Amino acid sequence: MQLIPAQLSAATTAIRAVLPMEYPADAVLRRFFRDNAILGAHDRAFIAETVFGILRHKFYLECLTEITTPRTLLLAYLAKFQGMNLRELTPHISEAEAKWLTKIKSITLESQPLAVQAEFPAWLTEKLQNFMSDTDILELGRSLQQPAALDLRVNTIHAKRDKILETLQQEGIDAEATPYSPIGIRLSGKPAINRHPLFLSGQIEVQDEGSQLLGYLLAPKRGEMVVDFCAGAGGKTLLLGALMNSKGRIYAFDTSEKRLNNLKPRLKRSGLSNLHPQLITNENDIKVKRLAGKIDRVLVDAPCSGLGTLRRNPDLKWRQSLQSIQELRQKQAAILSASSKLLKPGGRLVYATCSFLPEENQEIIEQFLSSHPQFNLLNCAQLFAQQKIPLDTGEFLQLSPQLHSTDGFFAAALAVKKDTPPEEEKQEKAKEEQEEQK
Repeated sequence: MQLIPAQLSAATTAIRAVLPMEYPADAVLRRFFRDNAILGAHDRAFIAETVFGILRHKFYLECLTEITTPRTLLLAYLAKFQGMNLRELTPHISEAEAKWLTKIKSITLESQPLAVQAEFPAWLTEKLQNFMSDTDILELGRSLQQPAALDLRVNTIHAKRDKILETLQQEGIDAEATPYSPIGIRLSGKPAINRHPLFLSGQIEVQDEGSQLLGYLLAPKRGEMVVDFCAGAGGKTLLLGALMNSKGRIYAFDTSEKRLNNLKPRLKRSGLSNLHPQLITNENDIKVKRLAGKIDRVLVDAPCSGLGTLRRNPDLKWRQSLQSIQELRQKQAAILSASSKLLKPGGRLVYATCSFLPEENQEIIEQFLSSHPQFNLLNCAQLFAQQKIPLDTGEFLQLSPQLHSTDGFFAAALAVKKDTPPEEEKQEKAKEEQEEQK
């Protein structure tokens, strides 16, 4: 790597903009590049890779610096993770910086405490130690420090996976079928896929394999009424529409108009005609309540800590806290309760997060089942086996980058009993009335 002073200066400025952690790093970088339009493609790639690299290894880099500044983090990162030697850096650094870089050369990552090696904040490391061994924590942390692969979903309305794979491989793109999702493709490297004709024509979408698998857990059928309760920009909504072959009706609920607007161009490319975006104020919106008891399938990709996506969003671990997790738990429980009322008898609900914390996952489901006796817990491994998907993580879906090469996803599948005993129905109605009075 050959550095120029302007690159170092621009990277330092970008790091300084990101480090307050007040906003998502990718949004801060987009604004930085917009404000510095003079930067070329090579400079932008260097800055983006460096900023995200520093965020992935921030804990260790801070241990190496006597005074932590954007510049010392940058120099330590280049020396420790980009393999730049003192000779390459000397033209760009002071004598004092050269002495310091020589000194840190002998400080190894293995000599650091577990939290530093795993690159998890102390509060998160302590939480993980309640249900994971130190070895497993370290493996998880290391896997989340690696950049994520680029996964694609084939839009089965327009194309078949084998044909798309053949096209990509003929163009020299290193592509292979994903091991679990029947419609997924994994690419090596980072080709500019958003400018590829297959993307522009709606035949492929960018979507992590773990996210694709949620659609197969829900398994919507043609002609059904389906709700994607926290649709966001609609990646999973589009998948559900394709699985239904555009037959039936899907409501894409979200509280963010901006996120739903981002769905519009994707919907246009997809060729789907059964998708209906709906802006709601909260989980108790009248648009939600009027569908009570009418829906066959509900997907709840709940707002969560996002800790399972640290390969893509390494800043999240520095932006979350014990307090934010507790606030999310309350929101998750409320959304799950409200969305469950949409289902018909026999209907299915999939609750999912991109988190590996039991507080956001198993505990939410246990709490829900204890107060909603008309629901049964389904076995995720059995649901996949019915669709010939070779994945068994037990009763719940629990994906992790070190085991499955996906983001860290959790999911539980629930079903409304077809014949709810009158007494249970009466108890549930009484509980709902009490909640409304509160």
